[in-house]
Order: sequence, then structure tokens, then C-alpha cells
Amino acid sequence: MIKVNEAKSIDGGIDPKHEIEIVCANCGFDLDEFELEADTCSDCGQSLSLKQSTKIYATSVPAATGDASL
Repeated sequence: MIKVNEAKSIDGGIDPKHEIEIVCANCGFDLDEFELEADTCSDCGQSLSLKQSTKIYATSVPAATGDASL
């Protein structure tokens, strides 16, 4: 299962866009919401032990400073 959270402004800062991938830690099977609720992996049959990976996207670039002349 991959959850995507879009970028948003929070108290003058930015919460960047990020994705969270949730898989079974026992076998690496990509889980869905029903399997999470059942607390059992439908691929290996084990009770769920989760593994999460997070991907963070850069949403803005700070302004450049300095002198560009050589």
C-alpha cells in the first residue's frame, strides 16, 4: 500500500509531499487496507509485522544568494 501526502503549508513552514509504502515485514507483500484491518498477511499467513519506507519530495528551492559576476 502506498499512501501519498501532498505538500501543504503548516505554521509558516512546509510539510513536503511524501509517500509511505507499507509492506509485510515477513515476506515483503504489498498490503491493502483490508489486510491491515485483519492484522494478517494474505500472502504468507503470518500476523502482521509492518515495514515502512518513506520517499520525500523537494517541493521548493530556496532563493539563490551571492554575486554572479566573475
